[in-house]
Amino acid sequence: MTAPSFPVSEIVASRRPHRKDAARNYDALLAAAREAFAEHGAEASLEDIARRAGVGIGTLYRNFPTRRHLFESVYADEVNTLVRVAQEVADREPWEALTAWLDRFAGYMVTKRAVREALNDESEIFAACRESMYAAGGPLFARAQEAGEAREDMDFTDLLRMIAGITATAFDDDVQRDRVLSIALDGVRVSR
Repeated sequence: MTAPSFPVSEIVASRRPHRKDAARNYDALLAAAREAFAEHGAEASLEDIARRAGVGIGTLYRNFPTRRHLFESVYADEVNTLVRVAQEVADREPWEALTAWLDRFAGYMVTKRAVREALNDESEIFAACRESMYAAGGPLFARAQEAGEAREDMDFTDLLRMIAGITATAFDDDVQRDRVLSIALDGVRVSR
């Protein structure tokens, strides 16, 4: 059986350079941008991103000709990671698989907030990312519902909005965020 194809995975693969050294620089720039956007929002300095990645500004512009291209690439890469995580946890017990994926989803929301300011919801990237995220995470939630471990009176969109709302709040640290997420997920889990 072959793994399903996701639109976002195809976008990410088409943008990533094939040469090893160029791919390394590209990956370093994405990681640096993700970090800078999480710290400084959409206004993060491109020069700072290049510095963090250990490359020159010219290398950044060769890979990402515009700020928007960088935002789209970071966003697509984050959603592609969510797709991979869904595939990696799919064999776990239903509730464990769902919560492992939601933990990564909560981390993704930090990047999404910063990047969303700069991108339009109707862009091709957003449409492909949304489709891929629902195709990857939705079955995990459905499986938890079918196993009687997640509430039947909610859908996947409700779940994602709940997590997005929680992660939009400022927390003292990751421990507090994880505790609040755990409390919220207790409301999603069917009591046994």
